[in-house]
Amino acid sequence: MSQHTNSTTSVRMPRAIADDYIRTLAGLDAYLAVRTGLDTPDGRLPDLSPAGLAAVADLARSTLAEVDAAVRSGGVVDAGEQRCGKLLRERLTAELALREAGEDRRSVLPFNVLTLTAPSASPLMGLRDIFTLMPTDTPEHWQAIGRRMANIPEALKQYQATLADAIGRELLCGPRQVAAVLDALGQMTPGKGAAGWFGDFASGAPESVRSEVAVAAASANAAMAGMKDWLSRVYAPAAAGRPETVGSERYARWVRFWCGTDLDLAEAYSWAWEQFADVGAQMRQVADAVLPGSTPLQAMAWLDEHGEAYDGVDAIRAFLQEQIDRVIGDMQGEYFDLAEPLLKVEAMIAPAGASAAAPYYSPPSVDFSRPGRTWLPTGGKDRFPVWRLADLWYHESVPGHHMQLGQWTYLAKELTVYQSTMGFVAANAEGWAMYAEQFMDELGYYANDPGVRLGYLNAQMQRVQRVVMDIGLHAGLAFPATSPVFPGQTMTPDNAREFYGAFCGLPADQLDAEIIRYLSLPGQAITYKVGQRVWLAGRDAARKAHGESFDLKAWHMAALSQGSLGLDELATELATI
Repeated sequence: MSQHTNSTTSVRMPRAIADDYIRTLAGLDAYLAVRTGLDTPDGRLPDLSPAGLAAVADLARSTLAEVDAAVRSGGVVDAGEQRCGKLLRERLTAELALREAGEDRRSVLPFNVLTLTAPSASPLMGLRDIFTLMPTDTPEHWQAIGRRMANIPEALKQYQATLADAIGRELLCGPRQVAAVLDALGQMTPGKGAAGWFGDFASGAPESVRSEVAVAAASANAAMAGMKDWLSRVYAPAAAGRPETVGSERYARWVRFWCGTDLDLAEAYSWAWEQFADVGAQMRQVADAVLPGSTPLQAMAWLDEHGEAYDGVDAIRAFLQEQIDRVIGDMQGEYFDLAEPLLKVEAMIAPAGASAAAPYYSPPSVDFSRPGRTWLPTGGKDRFPVWRLADLWYHESVPGHHMQLGQWTYLAKELTVYQSTMGFVAANAEGWAMYAEQFMDELGYYANDPGVRLGYLNAQMQRVQRVVMDIGLHAGLAFPATSPVFPGQTMTPDNAREFYGAFCGLPADQLDAEIIRYLSLPGQAITYKVGQRVWLAGRDAARKAHGESFDLKAWHMAALSQGSLGLDELATELATI
């Protein structure tokens, strides 16, 4: 009998259900299998066909029914079992609400938010990124890569069938999303006869197997080029003129999915405008310290031109690796107690054509054969100003995503693999990473360099504006009468982009990518500040409850060891640690 089975009722407990769910799901989703160390050597890829999507949905339904049965049995009394059961039930319910509304058929461009195991969160980019997580140490590893690359053409046929079905159901994305993924595919498959991303990747294989891997890479590259052609000829015309935003009803489902709570959108929108005013005032003050008499945008432009910067991808990768290693040394034992496997994080350069314009993080495998990694998309650039990156690396690595997601991975057996991977709630994780940014400010890490502090405030401004834009766009709200731009006007992608660029120092290409992201991932953009709000309130409540005996390091480690939780449950747990 399973250790997570109630011996009196013979009903399995949530942890046992979660364990079986993740194992079965890994059999359907090879990306999840690679991420969690459950991969097999057969080279399979996720089944992206309508039948494949249906199989994943059916598994979610049967698992949800079993969780409900366990709860009804009255046998779920252990606190850890209760926490796992609540997460599993909330996540599956939120996911199925989206699938049953046809959102998994809209998952084409450029993000598939129901494939949460992929850092790029896109089916097409996931078929590329899976290879960046596979081991490459031996010829046998490369042969496994070759087998998987050889299956790319079949995976794309399955995906094309899903998109054709979506066209028939009129479940399409908007034209901006179409253009974005076509651009990404163009970067991956740069023309007839070119090696493309897969060919470049295969060139790293040892000589003994390089030719066979190269054959598979050529077929993968050709299949991706064919997919780009089909999207241009068939999908793009069908998507022309489609709405770019989702409306309030669809948006509410997405907010629940991303946040694990039903948010009061009017309150959140009003609060975000208050934050906008506060952060803007701080930015103006720091800008004057960077360049006397300047506005924030002028100061940031000056930093781009004259501030500290690194030339070349090797130099910036080395700088970011040094920052990671230094901060781990500063934090360990003082504010956190990390296990030895978590002390290694690798700074990486993101693959060409990455759908994310901003840095991102990929957690370690469960067995830590692959460490946690931070990824920097270069966007073709070769010069990297430090003021733009220092704070973001606290967010992506230490004490941000790596400290939380890495800790979840380390505790996967205790928490269940589900709680540490597929049960991910964006507002929890992004909220923690935002807490980490502010924590570094509280410790004085930005105090001695006004440029880096302006970078931190600029990042805060971006996240505040995301709340404004995401809610405003998808819920069809207007800029308030007090807005410094477009007062009283209904928000659109074009005026939202202008609003964004007027108050944060993002370059034009990243502004474009960010707007595409908000249109493609409704509800995701609000998770950063909304989640941070819960983390800060939870720390304040715990500190108040404990008084002089409050131990920040102990609170950090207990909070990071809970595994994933939606914001409803997180708020309660953080306050009572």
